[in-house]
Amino acid sequence: MRWEELKILTKYTLPVFGTHVLEYSLVIASVVSIGHLSTNALAASTLGSMTASVSGFSIIQGFASTLDTMLPSAWTSPQPQLVGLWSQRMAVVMAAMLVPIFLIWFNSESILLLLGQEPEVAHLAAVFLKYSTIGLPAYAFNAISRKQHLHLLGLFTVPTRVIFAIAPINAILNYLLVWGPEPIRLGFIGAPIATAISFNLISIVSVIYGMFFVPHTAWHPLSKRSFTSLGVLVQLGLAGVGQTASEWWSWELIGRNAHAIFRLGPVALATQSVLLVSASTTFQAPFALSVATSVRIGNLLGEENAKRAGIASQVSIVMALVIGLVWSTMFMVFRNSWAYLFNNDPDVVTLVASILPLVALFQVFDGLAAIASGILRARGKQFTGALLNLSAYYVIGIPFGLWLTFKRNMQLYGLWIGLTVSLVYCAAIGVWLCLRTDWNYEVKKVRDRLASEAHDHKNSTRDPEGLN
Repeated sequence: MRWEELKILTKYTLPVFGTHVLEYSLVIASVVSIGHLSTNALAASTLGSMTASVSGFSIIQGFASTLDTMLPSAWTSPQPQLVGLWSQRMAVVMAAMLVPIFLIWFNSESILLLLGQEPEVAHLAAVFLKYSTIGLPAYAFNAISRKQHLHLLGLFTVPTRVIFAIAPINAILNYLLVWGPEPIRLGFIGAPIATAISFNLISIVSVIYGMFFVPHTAWHPLSKRSFTSLGVLVQLGLAGVGQTASEWWSWELIGRNAHAIFRLGPVALATQSVLLVSASTTFQAPFALSVATSVRIGNLLGEENAKRAGIASQVSIVMALVIGLVWSTMFMVFRNSWAYLFNNDPDVVTLVASILPLVALFQVFDGLAAIASGILRARGKQFTGALLNLSAYYVIGIPFGLWLTFKRNMQLYGLWIGLTVSLVYCAAIGVWLCLRTDWNYEVKKVRDRLASEAHDHKNSTRDPEGLN
């Protein structure tokens, strides 16, 4: 069974990994295309992209993670139509959630000025965000649609295929709208518009694919039930934001703004960029495995196969450990030459080589923490995951890193030691919680939830007008 679970999780992980890398390329393409316009334009696009991630994309992904709890068990249960119902309910929640995000993005210039950003950069970043709103509803829809495809057996490769088709179109649009011929060249605003168009194209293709290829057993007709049980999604969604976005925020705000917080010089700032890109890239593999693990365990819980769910959990932890060791070995073997991939400055190369052992160390713990989060999502324990991440980063890791930086004068070393401590704590507690799981009890929870849905369906059928 362990060998079978290894093959299944590998089969699930590879397309998820491709999906996330390709989607990341959509956002990066806009920053790259703008980067050659001017220094202020590059700074503004980076600031706008970071603000979009912190105040929008991370929150959407946090709420969408709720579907990791609801959909897999629904699909393999006797009521597969609940996949469609829970997706409709999440669409209602997402629609309401987009309102405050729109307000923040349309008023971002005053917010950024209040936070001390330079006026020209704040203005351009606000323009970037305003045009990015064109694609925000599509981004939210895509988050729901992808979860649907991931949690329907045999459709893991669908999101990858869709984004694989759109990614080159996005690159062409970025070039044409930013640098193309005069009639269609828009300059700075062309990049966010190109990305927004790409998000909308992904939505259109996903809808078309769903109409013709998604199993109709996963569909649920639109009804008043789509507006029920929203409190459950909001509760889990807020916890999902705490679990998913808290880590995202820590890397965006502390990692990418280290030059402002720690007053780094150009060498340290270049080193920080190299380390961040390296760590973010290697993280995509365990993150994809964590998504695959959520799906697999959720499916097994829906089948009421408690023993197999426990085995899948154990195998995923071992896989994360192996992936982390591979990345750690790679960083240690090439640590003296790694920086040459990004920069030829001897000082940068030396500083990167001195910090890479820390990055290599936390590869193992980063992967284990990601898998623990995936298992907790499958169990509906987003709140536990949120408490774990918040305490790891904002109570332990970041304060410790600040102390090392300012009190011990360790500069960049202090920052990365703090982040490493966060991940060690997160991985240790998270894996311990997962290994102590009572999988028979988890199956009972799913059975009770499905029974409640069946009862609600029976009542709505008897009383279609809701009179009673």
